[in-house]
Amino acid sequence: MEQIVLIVHLLLALTIIGLIMLQQGKGADMGASFGAGASQTLLGSTGSANVLTRATAWLVAAFFATSFGLAIIATEKTRSVDEVDIAVPAAQQPAADEASTDDLPAVEQGDVPAATPVEGDLPTGDIPEA
Repeated sequence: MEQIVLIVHLLLALTIIGLIMLQQGKGADMGASFGAGASQTLLGSTGSANVLTRATAWLVAAFFATSFGLAIIATEKTRSVDEVDIAVPAAQQPAADEASTDDLPAVEQGDVPAATPVEGDLPTGDIPEA
């Protein structure tokens, strides 16, 4: 069903593009409109809509309907796991009070080496001459 709606949607889009390219814009007769009658005034009223304009309007309405249909189909596909009735296992993490301290290495106070500075490692504050 989704593929059919998608193909119709694509064909409608291409047809709308073709119909719009075939139509003549309001500004196409600007040069002739200064001396012409009132029906073709400069960017004024265009009279009744012709067949291309009406066909474009109907195709745009159908394009909107297929867009809305595709949105509904996409929403149906993304239902939550609870609605599909699939059991989701709980996370397998131990509680904080169940954590074992035996996993950590034990360090005795005497095993920690003391940090002693070695002469020459610390800066003396003398500024070298350039």
